[in-house]
Amino acid sequence: MSGGPGPAEQSGQAGQGGQAGPGPGPAGTGPAGARVVIVGGGFGGLFAARALRRGPASVTLIDLGQHHLFQPLLYQCATGILSEGQITSPLRRVLRKHKNVECVLAEVTAIDATARRVLCRRPLGEQLEYGYDYLIIAAGVSQSYFGHDEFASWAPGMKSIADALTIRRRVFGAFEMAETATDPADQRHWLTFALVGAGPTGVELAGQIRELATKTLRAEFHRARPEDTRVLLFDGGDAPLASFGPKLSQKAASTLQALGVELHMGSIVTDVDQHGLMVRCRDGSQVRHDAGTVLWTAGVEAPPVAAAIASATGASQDRSGRIQVSADLTIPGHPEIFVVGDVMSLNKLPGVAEVAMQSGLHAAHEIRHAIAGRDWSRPFKYRDLGSAAYISRGKAVVSAGRLQFGGFPGWVAWLFIHIAFLTGYRNRVGAILTWWVAFTRDVRRERAFTIGRVGVVRDIYSPPSGARAPGGDAGSAD
Repeated sequence: MSGGPGPAEQSGQAGQGGQAGPGPGPAGTGPAGARVVIVGGGFGGLFAARALRRGPASVTLIDLGQHHLFQPLLYQCATGILSEGQITSPLRRVLRKHKNVECVLAEVTAIDATARRVLCRRPLGEQLEYGYDYLIIAAGVSQSYFGHDEFASWAPGMKSIADALTIRRRVFGAFEMAETATDPADQRHWLTFALVGAGPTGVELAGQIRELATKTLRAEFHRARPEDTRVLLFDGGDAPLASFGPKLSQKAASTLQALGVELHMGSIVTDVDQHGLMVRCRDGSQVRHDAGTVLWTAGVEAPPVAAAIASATGASQDRSGRIQVSADLTIPGHPEIFVVGDVMSLNKLPGVAEVAMQSGLHAAHEIRHAIAGRDWSRPFKYRDLGSAAYISRGKAVVSAGRLQFGGFPGWVAWLFIHIAFLTGYRNRVGAILTWWVAFTRDVRRERAFTIGRVGVVRDIYSPPSGARAPGGDAGSAD
């Protein structure tokens, strides 16, 4: 997950050009007032930072986002239900009472495991160094295009606020393009959406686009017929939501088909361009699908910093680039370095918020025990509290151990789960009120988008690479 809580810089830690202080001693003899550096936010970083509050450690959390993002609701931001402000919280606000935690806006690029330093870069390119006694890696993951990064230009993923806003402009922009199309074929082109990946994000996004078209927008257009919108869902597996088990997977498939989503299982995407995509079917045949909008919700990979950390520590990585850890979440041979959340690889644990939360807490508790001179090598035990996926209004699926159910009860459970996990009272109340209006009146108020060029500058501190696009902001990020 992206976003995350903020960090705290310790009085003795190394700043730019500073020297790293002494590292921890053997297990059980860690130094008092130890320096803890957390790399990345998300739930892993947030819960670790919170668990280290009021302790003897000084905590520095380094995050380029400087907000905690509730990533499971990005698709609702992309489809106009929730605003970006309702699924994010400023790190400094979340951690304002944690006096030993300092937030740093920077991107971690490497570590020096011998000298125990974290090397990072400020947005303008200035290099910083932070010494650590204990290090928590909670860098999250990014979208994977399985070796075809060129697909990203035509098929945006959804891992950040910028991604969600890009998808919003493409979704609502497609309906506007269909309204002014004079050729019926062109209109059909713009009313066709192709989604790659039938995991929770793909299923939720597919359901929301159909619901948006058949309910919210149905009476707002005069030429285009939003209810004729086609949503094509592609996946190389046999069924949507396969990780939820065959019972809920079949229920999800039936619900999606009832909504009008066209399922193309056993399909591997081989090419994507501005006019659609090419897929390889089970029988080996290649089929072309025309689509005005292609969205990518399949696959994740570790960020580049994971490879740098693995190189510096000798750690192994799995096929997705995630760092393989010991049972206690530390890198073998480096008991002072913990890896938590989506970027860790351990026992095939899923990349979900609960894993990040619990692993972040585990790492923080182990560090507290080590600083206090107690044994700190206990294995991490994950308690699976279940998973939930929203398909359409009044319909969701929930898997919690042996308990599996869907339909309206699943939808109610989904609401309570997500309200509980949202960060901050304001976000919880705001989400409840917004959902009430959206679900009872078919109103989606967060539909603002721009047709101005996006991505001229990747971040606000980079010099412009070209002239300002008409009607757009040169500083917008893709």
